Amino acid sequence: MLFNSFEFLLFFPVVTFIYFLLPHKYRWFHLLAASCYFYMAFIPVYVLILFFTIIIDYFAGILIENAGGRKRKWWLIMSLIANIGVLAYFKYYNFFIDNINAAFGLKESEALPFLSIILPIGLSFHTFQAMSYTIEVYRGTQKAERHLGIYALYVMFYPQLVAGPIERPQNVLHQFYEKHKFEYANAVKGLRLILWGLIKKVVIADRLASYVNPVFNDPHDQSAVMLGIAAVFFAFQIFCDFSGYSDIALGTARVMGFKLMTNFNKPYHARSISEFWKRWHISLSTWFRDYLYISLGGNRVSLPRIYFNLFFVFLVSGFWHGANWTFIVWGALHGFYLVFGMLTKDARNLFANKIGITRIKWLNNTLNTVSTFTLVTIAWIFFRANNVADGLFIVKKLALIPSEVAKVIATKKLAFLNLPRLDYLAYSVLLIIFLEVAHVLNVRYDLDNTFENKPAYVRWGLYYAGLAAFFFFGVFEQYQFIYFQF
Repeated sequence: MLFNSFEFLLFFPVVTFIYFLLPHKYRWFHLLAASCYFYMAFIPVYVLILFFTIIIDYFAGILIENAGGRKRKWWLIMSLIANIGVLAYFKYYNFFIDNINAAFGLKESEALPFLSIILPIGLSFHTFQAMSYTIEVYRGTQKAERHLGIYALYVMFYPQLVAGPIERPQNVLHQFYEKHKFEYANAVKGLRLILWGLIKKVVIADRLASYVNPVFNDPHDQSAVMLGIAAVFFAFQIFCDFSGYSDIALGTARVMGFKLMTNFNKPYHARSISEFWKRWHISLSTWFRDYLYISLGGNRVSLPRIYFNLFFVFLVSGFWHGANWTFIVWGALHGFYLVFGMLTKDARNLFANKIGITRIKWLNNTLNTVSTFTLVTIAWIFFRANNVADGLFIVKKLALIPSEVAKVIATKKLAFLNLPRLDYLAYSVLLIIFLEVAHVLNVRYDLDNTFENKPAYVRWGLYYAGLAAFFFFGVFEQYQFIYFQF
C-alpha cells in the first residue's frame, strides 16, 4: 500500500481510530494485523518471508540470551546467515548469475538459469532491522523479547515497514508495551508531518520525476545543460521522495503516540561528505557505523586500515541499495570522497588559510556546501542512471556545459539547448527554492515550536494552504517511492 494512495487515506484513520478504541492489551494484535494487511497489499504471499525470518530471529534472541561462551556467537551467526540468505536469494541471485554468465562468456544454452522472482518490497529495510535486534541481544544491550507478537510487530510495524527508518530495538520495543492515550498535541504534530511529507512527495518529487525520467532514460539525445538540470533535479527528487516517506512514517506513528527516529536533517546543507552522511538516511548510516565499521576496527586501527574500512563500508552500502553496478559505483564514489577528503584535509585547510577564504566565514561555508552538493549530485547520476555506461556518458558530457552556456550568451538563443517546457522548468526551480527557504527558516526560527504559538487562524490558514497545494499542484499518478525497491 502506498502512502500517496486513496487506500491509505482510508486505512490510516480507520486503523488509528480502532487503535484508541481498543483496550491496551489488544492493541498489539490490532497493529500487527493492520501491518500484515498493509504489507500484503503488494504481494500477499510474500508476508510468509517475513514470518520465516521473524520466527528464526525470535528464537535466536532467546537462545543467544540463554547461551554461554561460544554458543552465543554461533546462534547469532545462524540468525545472520538466515537473514542475509533470504536477502541474497531474492535480491542478488539473478545479479550474480548474470555476472557469472557474462564473465565466463556462457552461451544461452550453457548459461546458468535465472529465477523468475519479484523482489519483496522493503526487504533490505526489515532485514537490517531484524539483524539489529539479534546483534543487540548478543551484545547484551537488549533483553530478548519473549512476546512473539510484540517482536513480530517490531519488525512489521507498518509506518516504517517498507522504507524505514531502520529502528533499533531499544527505541521501539518498549513503546509497544506503553499505553498511549490520544493526545491532541501528538495528533497535530503527526498530521502536520504527514502533510509536509505528502507535499514533498506528491508536489515536489513526483513533479521533478516527470522532468528527470525522460532525460535519464534517453541521455544521448540531451544537451549538457539539460543533463545538468536533470542531475540537480534528481538530487532534490530523491531527497523529497525519501524524506517525504520518512515524514509520513514518523507522522503516522506519532498520531498513535509512537516516536520513531529522525532519518533526515537537511542533508544538502552539509559542508562535507562526512557531514552529509550524518544528515542523510541517518538510520542506515548509523547502522553501518555501529554494526559493520566498528566491527572492522573502526578508528582503533592503523590509518591505512581506517581508509580501507571506510571505503569497504560504503561499497557494501551501495550494494545494499540494489543488485546493479550503478549502486556499487555510487557507494564506491562516496567511499572515495571520504578517503580522499581525509587524505587532503590538511592541504586543503592550508590552501584556504593562505588565500584568506577562512576569514570570510559565510563565503567559506557557502563554497563548502556547494562543493559537497556537487560531489553528491555527481554520485546521484550513477544511482539514477540505467547503467554505468550511461552514467559515465552523462558525467563526461557535463564538461560541455561552459561551452553551451557561452554559445547561449553569444547567440542569445536557448533553442539548441533542447530545454522542453521552459514554464515547467521554471516552476520546478521555484519548488526547489521553496523547499530550501523552508529549511533555512526552520533552522533560524524553529518553525515547529514557533508555529504552535501562533493564533489558531494562522495555523489553520496554513493547514488549508498546505492541503490546497497538495490537491491543486500534486501529481497523482501514484509514483512508487524510490526506496521501495530496496
